[in-house]
Amino acid sequence: MNIGANGALPVEADDGDPADEIARIESRLDELADAMARCRKIRLISQIAIMAGGIWLLAALIGVIGFDPVGLMAAIAGVIGGTVMYGSNTTTSRQVDAAIEKAEAMRAALIEARDS
Repeated sequence: MNIGANGALPVEADDGDPADEIARIESRLDELADAMARCRKIRLISQIAIMAGGIWLLAALIGVIGFDPVGLMAAIAGVIGGTVMYGSNTTTSRQVDAAIEKAEAMRAALIEARDS
């Protein structure tokens, strides 16, 4: 998916029929909705990684589970990796949300212009 610079939609010629332009924007909105769904899934996965790593570290610290260097490294990697993935995904989610708002505004303007 190509959002473009600053969440801009790809530029296409405006010499077509408004109905075709509206259909193109609605198709773009479907793509953006799919991207937003992927962002939600990635956010959930990153939260699970953070929680699992944190619980493992806490359990090892309390002594509930024995000290295992590989497990400790995996828990730390889960927390750090989950945090990085969550932050990156948050930025992407904001960009997709801005692109959705822009596309909806363009669609509403085209519909209003067509109905006038």
